[in-house]
Amino acid sequence: MPQHHPVVIVGAGLGGLSLARILHVHGIEVVVFEREADRHARTQGGMLDIHAETGQVALRAAGLQEDFLGLVLPGGQATRILDKHATVLFEEVDDGRGTRPEVDRGRLRDLLLDSLPPGVVRWNAAVSGIRSLGEGRHEVILADWSRCTTDLLVGADGAWSRVRPLLSAAEPAYTGVTLVETRLTDAGTRHPASAALVGGGTAFALDGGKGFFTHRESSGDVQVDAALSVARDWLSTVDFDDAVAAKEAVLRHFTGWHPALRALVTDADGPFVPRPIFALPVGHRWNRVPGATLLGDAAHLMTPFAGEGANTAMHDAAELARALVEHPDDVEAALDEYENALFPRAEAAAAASATGLATCFADDAAQRLVAAFSA
Repeated sequence: MPQHHPVVIVGAGLGGLSLARILHVHGIEVVVFEREADRHARTQGGMLDIHAETGQVALRAAGLQEDFLGLVLPGGQATRILDKHATVLFEEVDDGRGTRPEVDRGRLRDLLLDSLPPGVVRWNAAVSGIRSLGEGRHEVILADWSRCTTDLLVGADGAWSRVRPLLSAAEPAYTGVTLVETRLTDAGTRHPASAALVGGGTAFALDGGKGFFTHRESSGDVQVDAALSVARDWLSTVDFDDAVAAKEAVLRHFTGWHPALRALVTDADGPFVPRPIFALPVGHRWNRVPGATLLGDAAHLMTPFAGEGANTAMHDAAELARALVEHPDDVEAALDEYENALFPRAEAAAAASATGLATCFADDAAQRLVAAFSA
């Protein structure tokens, strides 16, 4: 007889963990299935700016706001915009009054993981199949052939969600942009000129459909994302395991750029990791499916060029949890309320992200971005 869980969340990202934590606070039993072997299976990416009106709403609902503030990078909200000549066109200092503090994604995930009782997150638990049992119940089959049933199945499993096909036939599409991620380790000591160029927070250098997105990290490293407008098959032409070859391939896109900006690549001492950017259609939605729903990238995968993805996922979690708590005996009423609010909210965030992509990869991107920040 399969084990039964009232709520099953697939995916232990920030959205899924936020939902699990808030439901736990309200005494609702939940289990999270995560395909990764453990919390250390891979690095979790760089810095996130957590917005007061979205991501921080979830942290307050989770009872973790004060702990979160202890993880914030001092000065991390500072922003610079440069052109290809390394001329600073816009600068905003972090005076401590901003509403979007920067935090290391991995540390934020650890905060959420540590707030859950042992056993809530089931590692090495890849979902291989899902079967509808009728009346809103589902059977979840794992890769090891174990299975369970649930009254509520939540897909929080990212871009290539295994739960999404239950609700929608939509698939992410390549946006034409690829980020190549690398880093300058211990930048203040080992790469002082680049550290000074980036400053204490985030710096953008953009021109002609390409550029650099850089972030100072709490570790002292600087994360560098070289952003390129390239065909998807460009990735197959580069051996990213060969650092020299990867540097040469990236730098060919930045001929004529200031040496200080090219040094972000030539001096990089981290691995080179290509990240093609995919997105679901802006306004993605689905018809109500009893006993199942989506949140985060599974529901509304968007580009990262407005800083909305993780924030919207965490806000989704807070809103879904609130609806479930307010309708303790009627899952369908809760899901109706959640999705009716989710669709327009997510559409607005995805549209802002699409606009951000168009801004950042325009021929006059730096000037457009300055105008956007100034406004």
